[in-house]
Amino acid sequence: MTDEVKIGKPNTAAWVSKYNSKLVTAEEAVKVIKSGDKIVIQPGCAAPFALINAMVDRKDDLYDVEIYHILIVGDLPYVKLGMEKHFKHKAFFIGGNARKAINEGRAEYIPIFLSEVTMLFKKGVITADVALIHVSPPDEHGFCSYGIDVGNIKTPAEKAHIVIAQVNKEMPRGLGNSFIHINKIHYIVEENAPLLELPQVDPDASTEVMAVYDKIGKYVAELIEDGSTLQMGIGAIPDCVMRYIHDKRDLGIHTEMFSDGIVDLVESGVINGEKKTLHPGKIIAGFCLGTRKSYDFLDNNPIIEFHPQEYVNDPFIIAKNNKMVAINSAIEVDLTGQVCSDSIGTRFYSGIGGQVDFIRGASHSEGGKPIIALPSSTKDMKISRIVPILKPGAGVVTSRGDVHYVVTEFGVAHLFGKTIQERAQELINVAHPKFRDELTKFAKENYYI
Repeated sequence: MTDEVKIGKPNTAAWVSKYNSKLVTAEEAVKVIKSGDKIVIQPGCAAPFALINAMVDRKDDLYDVEIYHILIVGDLPYVKLGMEKHFKHKAFFIGGNARKAINEGRAEYIPIFLSEVTMLFKKGVITADVALIHVSPPDEHGFCSYGIDVGNIKTPAEKAHIVIAQVNKEMPRGLGNSFIHINKIHYIVEENAPLLELPQVDPDASTEVMAVYDKIGKYVAELIEDGSTLQMGIGAIPDCVMRYIHDKRDLGIHTEMFSDGIVDLVESGVINGEKKTLHPGKIIAGFCLGTRKSYDFLDNNPIIEFHPQEYVNDPFIIAKNNKMVAINSAIEVDLTGQVCSDSIGTRFYSGIGGQVDFIRGASHSEGGKPIIALPSSTKDMKISRIVPILKPGAGVVTSRGDVHYVVTEFGVAHLFGKTIQERAQELINVAHPKFRDELTKFAKENYYI
């Protein structure tokens, strides 16, 4: 038994006894999984690999098991070649570890707004037979925290028929609407292991590429006013944005996820949430994708409130934050402003995620700014990412009617309220100079300009 469980107050004896009665090994716990079951797994850096690996070790006993989650950091043993008759992964958002399997038909992709992923389980569209979760040790009242990923698992776990929990001392105690009582857990597996981490630095990015990201970050930062509330994701562009907002004042955070970059800004007082019109003084998020720096920062930290994704990503909730700034990326943007961010032609790459949720939420916020930020070309500068038309098969994630700002390393295109002709010219102006002539030629031939 964990030390935390032993330190109970006298009136906690009942739940401590229940906790002990539910203790099993990972191998024993996953025996409850049957062929044909639907499994939902806590994703991101919180994936419970002690349970995942034990389940996969049983592959010869299991067939047609469906596995649901958004991206998980780390290796996914159930999408490897030859596993498809045992496990079928159905992804709400595609990670690099599942991309090949999905595009070869060995796994599947469900295009869906992140605000609606958990609603699939709440409404019974998907019925979870088993939830595999990863939680902190219980507090003195018997509540475990979902830790670094609450948003994508709390609601599905509450609806699952059976809940199996990996209890890990390394999991921080995230606060907010982020707890599950041990009474709601059917099997408990104590397995202490370092959490997965996702550093912000791109090890493959060249100096030239980083210079592009840096310019984009500077342009985006210029759009951020004092007192704004930000949606900040992970990656080179959000990281660069944060370098240029240290002179801002009274910023807030309402975001589907956050990473290490906000820690220094909170500690320096730039992010304090004092001007937020919803949850003032609080960082509102669904999950964290970062390193130990973020995990130590959020542990038992009352400034951070985690909530289920159907709340965090609800555009009507997002819009209650005045001066809401949403910063999202794209694979390509056409000359009318249509944004593709989940596929390269017919090849699925990532997912819809929370982009539309936050773009629409920010657009309806008082003083809000919905921003699409992307490099003007591919890293080798052979392909423009401002394009005449989207590639055949490419999906429109954010419609031309939703787009207000498009930012590249060459500046800011203002599209809101603009005609097709005005939009095309704005976007050509922020395209890479190498491609402007051909974009202009297409635009003239099609009477865009």
